[in-house]
Amino acid sequence: FKMGRIIRGQRKGRGSVFKAHVKNRKGAAKLRKFDFSERRGYVKGVVKEIIHDSGRGAPLAKVVFKDPNRYRQSTELFICPEGVYSGQFLYCGTNAKLAIGNTLPVGKMPEGTIVCNVEAKVGDRGVFARTSGNYATVISHDREGGRTRIKLPSGSKRSVPSLARATVGVVAGGGRIDKPILKAGNAYHKYKA
Repeated sequence: FKMGRIIRGQRKGRGSVFKAHVKNRKGAAKLRKFDFSERRGYVKGVVKEIIHDSGRGAPLAKVVFKDPNRYRQSTELFICPEGVYSGQFLYCGTNAKLAIGNTLPVGKMPEGTIVCNVEAKVGDRGVFARTSGNYATVISHDREGGRTRIKLPSGSKRSVPSLARATVGVVAGGGRIDKPILKAGNAYHKYKA
């Protein structure tokens, strides 16, 4: 065992003073399950409200969909792109049109599209470009291989399946790190969120 400092993220699990403050968290922010109606067409949802999630810089959107299989509504928590407002209709699916807030496969988007909450594998409900102000860019499509190259927020390029979905737009809450913290007390309270 080599000596070295345990980073803050690891110390959160220790108990005592090192706890992750999860009491006010709203839940996991994911895309819809990749079901038949999304594969074959699209589904329409309405943004009920945009909420703050403790410990997360980006706001979340509470989106209500009609359940395609039975008579009920299903609520999803999406990572909110900039420009989405409550009462807005969002469309998810292969045939959804390219508009801010809509979710569609990256293979259907033209090169240069700015996207967020991108899937790495089909149906994993979004793993890349999820933090406030971040985005990925669609670079190119390989039609034969069924893959699409995207540029991640880190600058690295990655190939994902063309059926992997992404939400159009930049994650809201950008510019969060531009404001100086100024004193240690502010940093201390930031981690009490």
